[in-house]
Amino acid sequence: MLRFDPTELRKYAGLTLVARQIVEGFLTGVHRSPFKGFSVEFAEHRQYTPGDEIRHIDWRAVGKTDRYYVKEYEEETNLKAYLVVDASGSMGFRGSKKSLSKFEYAQHVSASLAYLMLQQMDAVGLITLDTKVRALIPPKASPKHLLQVLTTLEKTEPGGETAMAPLWHELAGHHLKRRGLVFILSDFFDKLEDLVKALQHLRHRNHEVVLLHVLAPEELDFPYKRLTQFRNLEAHDNKLLVDTRRLREDYLRNFEKFRQDLKAQAGKLHVDYHLLKTDEPVDRALGIYLSRRRRT
Repeated sequence: MLRFDPTELRKYAGLTLVARQIVEGFLTGVHRSPFKGFSVEFAEHRQYTPGDEIRHIDWRAVGKTDRYYVKEYEEETNLKAYLVVDASGSMGFRGSKKSLSKFEYAQHVSASLAYLMLQQMDAVGLITLDTKVRALIPPKASPKHLLQVLTTLEKTEPGGETAMAPLWHELAGHHLKRRGLVFILSDFFDKLEDLVKALQHLRHRNHEVVLLHVLAPEELDFPYKRLTQFRNLEAHDNKLLVDTRRLREDYLRNFEKFRQDLKAQAGKLHVDYHLLKTDEPVDRALGIYLSRRRRT
């Protein structure tokens, strides 16, 4: 269990207190973790004996020694998790004035996940990105590390225009060296084909990937009923006046098709997908996902 000095809590009041309230709210009385360590590390060779699985034979050792050896592995006890938070301009969208922006919602969810996993002594890292990787904090398991993760989240604001897929390729190829659990919090506004190829890259590197699709209800329902000016949050000079009544049917059909196609393609890659709507309380939305994960 994480312990904080009260003076530190006052200093980092924002996301620290939000995360603690959310996590302790829906984890009351729950003892089984929704996350499990799954990485394995090579331990040693031993001589092959009848009954051993052939797939564990080290054929290089056979070639060098003309004897059959199998590799033995040991499981890592702790999970390594990476929180990848989209900080592009579109994440700054706020539907209702009473609701959080998509980025603020992603902040609260990722802060809660960090708090939860560090309670379980799992290692957590943070990556924020927009036009490039903006912050990269390697996974560690300590209370002080949580404060670094949360203060970095608090200081981050949605930035410029971006294509997500190339940055995911960069993460898979250069930054995520150790196999781990990768949470991606984003609205996933990119070409579906490119996103799928980047997910394939992450899966090829043996990461378990979870897509947390953060959307405002207005993006899902398109409730606008009169001439409305839309502004591109990633290119502020780009504005468009739209007759929403004529656009609504096509928009809803295309948007839902994109979301369902993303979910289906993720499923084929054994990538978990979960929709998070910014008008839902974070503890309830995250609790539903974690409860489902425990069951499976």
